Amino acid sequence: MTEDFSRKKVIVAGGGAAGMMAAIIAARNNHEVILLEKNNKLGKKLYITGKGRCNITNACEMEELFHNVVTNSKFLYGAFYTFSNYDLITFFEELGLKTKIERGNRVFPESDKSSDVISALSRELNRLHVDVRFEQEVDRILIESNTFKGVVIKNNSEILYGDKIIIATGGLSYKATGSTGDGYEFAKAMGHTITKCNPSLVPMNIKEIEKIKELQGLSLKNIEIKITSKKKEIYRDFGELLFTHFGVSGPVILSASSYCIPYMENKDLALSIDLKPALTLEQLDDRVLRDFGEFSNRQFKNALDKLLPHKLIPVIIALSFIDPEKKVNLITKEERIRLVNLLKGLTFHITSFREYNEAVITKGGIQVKEVNPSTMESKLVSNVFFAGEVLDLDALTGGFNLQIAWSTGYIAGSAV
Repeated sequence: MTEDFSRKKVIVAGGGAAGMMAAIIAARNNHEVILLEKNNKLGKKLYITGKGRCNITNACEMEELFHNVVTNSKFLYGAFYTFSNYDLITFFEELGLKTKIERGNRVFPESDKSSDVISALSRELNRLHVDVRFEQEVDRILIESNTFKGVVIKNNSEILYGDKIIIATGGLSYKATGSTGDGYEFAKAMGHTITKCNPSLVPMNIKEIEKIKELQGLSLKNIEIKITSKKKEIYRDFGELLFTHFGVSGPVILSASSYCIPYMENKDLALSIDLKPALTLEQLDDRVLRDFGEFSNRQFKNALDKLLPHKLIPVIIALSFIDPEKKVNLITKEERIRLVNLLKGLTFHITSFREYNEAVITKGGIQVKEVNPSTMESKLVSNVFFAGEVLDLDALTGGFNLQIAWSTGYIAGSAV
């Protein structure tokens, strides 16, 4: 019997989305695969994504997939075309996981359980005889003559030798899931550049929070937000916003954070909310006039029920500087126009972003110029590959960041 020299010993560091995909694909290519996970179970971050439902990808067209990648989208050209969002849906269906498509083309498991996604991946790892080792944290990576040789395991200092390594240790977001930036340190030790890291897809603190504390828990749908820095518009989008005890959150705010982080140092970010984006100023003025005509004998404080959510009315009244006790038929044109402008531009000031423990992803990571986009192999050290959030790649909410993890994991797993 001849020895199979093409069969390699592949070590995968990190049992998240990218790591599990990489391990499965490497094992399907007949390699001996050891998957090292520092936690006592796989996919801890995957488990909490999409509020525990796991938005695995987005069923949009390829052009839109690229459009939703905020950083280094060109680097993903080969990865997305080799293993697309539709390839991923097929991959999971073949593993017995039925999926469904919801609003915004978001793809979820039919069961609405992220645990079913992890179970499907775990079953496949098991079927392929991947050696999954829990509570095994890589302390450092052994490099000789610019080539990977092995890893040293933390605590027992065991040396594990291998032919190739795929580093899929995640970023810095949700530290409780094990994302503590280990991969950045490994890459740095090999001579890689790490771009500036920040929490991203993250809620925002606002300056005026004391004035609007009563809005906590209020969700506004179909609003438009605009964020400006020194009066220059840097982000505008429609969507859903949530008021919290510290400021604002919700899908439209999380996506905005991806674009606003580079401007945060200016300390001059203004958030403007258009509560009625479907109406022009003139149309909204006509609408307010109609309501005022209908409630002409009511006090101002009791005349906004048709226009605004109940929780928002006291705040709008306070910010409009119109006497709440004033009869609607006595409100001047100047006061009414002031109210209309407020409804089209409710403005707050962003003081900072929330920390990594509330961030969906990390913005920044291993400089992609130093990684081969066709294989995910390091251009600096042979037989070292990277996948997932450890790379300087990030996207908007809606399943796009997970698609980056799956696609880069697939490429790395294939290339070893």
